[in-house]
Amino acid sequence: MKTSLMGVSALALLTALSACSKQEPTTQTPPVAEATQPAAADPLVASISGEWRSADDKARDEFRHPKEALEFWGLAPGMTVLEVQPGAGWWSDILAPYAKATGGKYYATAADLANPELSEAAKQGRKDFEARFAAKPDVYGPVQFVNFGAKSAPLPENTFDFALSARSFHGWMGGGVTDKFLKDLYGALKPGGILAIEQHRANPGEQDPKAASGYVTEAYVIEQAQKAGFELVEKSEINANAKDTKDHPFGVWTLPPTKRTRPYSEGPDANDPNFDRTKYDAIGESDRMTLKFRKPAAPAA
Repeated sequence: MKTSLMGVSALALLTALSACSKQEPTTQTPPVAEATQPAAADPLVASISGEWRSADDKARDEFRHPKEALEFWGLAPGMTVLEVQPGAGWWSDILAPYAKATGGKYYATAADLANPELSEAAKQGRKDFEARFAAKPDVYGPVQFVNFGAKSAPLPENTFDFALSARSFHGWMGGGVTDKFLKDLYGALKPGGILAIEQHRANPGEQDPKAASGYVTEAYVIEQAQKAGFELVEKSEINANAKDTKDHPFGVWTLPPTKRTRPYSEGPDANDPNFDRTKYDAIGESDRMTLKFRKPAAPAA
């Protein structure tokens, strides 16, 4: 009886082992934390959506397409960036945080403090602009400024990977400084560096050398940049606006965001309350060229 019980026990053990050997192998499930870990945020998207940008500035993204434009121009992490004549800082609020987040550097041109003829208003404007960035180093990082003007010394040579000039070409023409500024930018960019240009676009034809309307032909901008030594890489229609008839009473400034209703000669803030803005507001912002130039790379040794 004892032997029989032992045989039964042995048989049961063999059966159990056999059953275990036929089970499918289990698949190890990765930890939940690893499976649901979010991808790193795009630093360009983060800069464009940053809380430091005003609601008014963000509303203009519809017309200025910052993400698409900067990607077209070739902005990349770690670049040393120069913004030319940043104005109120619409692009600055994107470029400076992006440079900080990606290990790059951001510079902006500013009123030429070395010019003894510089007005007190221009000096104060530069001081106020610098203070804006200094107040939020955690957002903008160490913003640096370089003198720039009709009589300024050359910019730091072979320093920048990327330079952006937005809606300023007509001003250069009106001030007779187009050749100087393009020469300055050519010298400041590294070989292979990018010159990005956004500019109100005139219809093809003869160009007013002073660009009094604010519009410039694409052909003229390309001609001047190539004369300075730049090579045209590519054009984009990202910022085109077919509704812009370009025949407005106060030039491009009739359109948003400036919305002029009186000639500038009557004062920068002159306003006509009876001016009908309906059709101009319906147009939106101007038709603009978006051009990518490059300083030729140094020839191989």
